[in-house]
Amino acid sequence: MTIKINIKNTFLKYLLLCVLSILLNHLLKEIVNLDKLLYNSLYEQLTSLQIEKLFEFQKKWQWLNYTIPPIFIIVKTLIISSIIYIGIFLFNTDLKFRIIIDFVLKAEFIFLLVPIFKIIWFYFFQTNYTLGDVQSFYPLSALNIIGYKGLETWFIYPFQILNLFEFFYIIYLGYEIGKHTQTNTDYGLKVVGLSYVPSLFLWIATVMFFTLNYS
Repeated sequence: MTIKINIKNTFLKYLLLCVLSILLNHLLKEIVNLDKLLYNSLYEQLTSLQIEKLFEFQKKWQWLNYTIPPIFIIVKTLIISSIIYIGIFLFNTDLKFRIIIDFVLKAEFIFLLVPIFKIIWFYFFQTNYTLGDVQSFYPLSALNIIGYKGLETWFIYPFQILNLFEFFYIIYLGYEIGKHTQTNTDYGLKVVGLSYVPSLFLWIATVMFFTLNYS
């Protein structure tokens, strides 16, 4: 049985994902009072005039907060879909690219839980925090277990990526591949494990390399 994917529905999923991502990140920014945290962080490094100019510059380019998420989502979706498409091809299985895009977009909704968890955490539990706390906090990740203080900067990102959301993301991709190829989740996880996971490790290594060299 072939599962048909409506392109219009896929586009609506993309729009909904973009809107929710922008709204949740804006809400998080307001909840933690990010501008105040940034001001306090810069206060000992810059003069009041320099900080004021920095905020004016930030306000001027505020519209980027509404354009970057949609671009990031579509680029990430296309890259991951292409990687999975190649993985499926190497397993001698045929699956249309638009079907892969559709379920990769659905999988991205999992990561909307991250800002939701952050909002809940800083609003109800950790009410006293710094800019570093907000930037480094990643719910249900290995970084929260070991803590970021005292940790080398280039180790922070990989410990953030090692989280339960990423785990469920991989499981969901495997499930969708199994469903659409009329096999099973185990088969789908093999495809993900030999395509997406190595690419993720390569990405982490790249980020670590640049962080180490430019931090």
